[in-house]
Amino acid sequence: MTEINSESRNLPEAVEQFVLRWGDMGSQWGVNRSVAQIQALLFLSDRPLTAEDIAEKLGMARSNVSNSLKELLTWKLIHRVPVLGDRRDHFEAETDLWQMATKVAQGRKEREIDPMVRAITAAMETIDDPHISTKVRSRLVAMHDFVTTVDRWYQQMLDVPPSQIMTLIRMGSRVVGLLKFVTRRSAKPGGDG
Repeated sequence: MTEINSESRNLPEAVEQFVLRWGDMGSQWGVNRSVAQIQALLFLSDRPLTAEDIAEKLGMARSNVSNSLKELLTWKLIHRVPVLGDRRDHFEAETDLWQMATKVAQGRKEREIDPMVRAITAAMETIDDPHISTKVRSRLVAMHDFVTTVDRWYQQMLDVPPSQIMTLIRMGSRVVGLLKFVTRRSAKPGGDG
């Protein structure tokens, strides 16, 4: 069972709603609903929780919680913490939002983008095959350029401090306006492009 049920400990309404919605969002992104709900619960918890605590609070089977915790540990979105006088494993979530986003992005990149980069790079090694039409060759080159550009951009963004990224995000439409200005200027005779 992945939905919070009436047998679970009473969670504050805001916490319960966040956990449920985070689980829904996770399932839309291809993440198991239980995994997402547990991560949300730990994110909002003011103290480390055991697997038993989590199972009770969310009304989930202990085995489901255990498997979900393993997945979250693999993603490095949670970590074990020692609690004095208790031999059980206790868990805390990563609470730094940028670290959380970076870890999710890195995990998704390793699982989804990196294999594509390898595949398109391998395809480019045989692009001169006479059986490949000009149209297909053009599409492969375009895909290679796109995928490798995105990959390079991602690597560059890892070096940008989160505060600068937030400034860029908050600028929103002003960045688009700047890009339009730069593009128009470079397109004019005597421009930079």
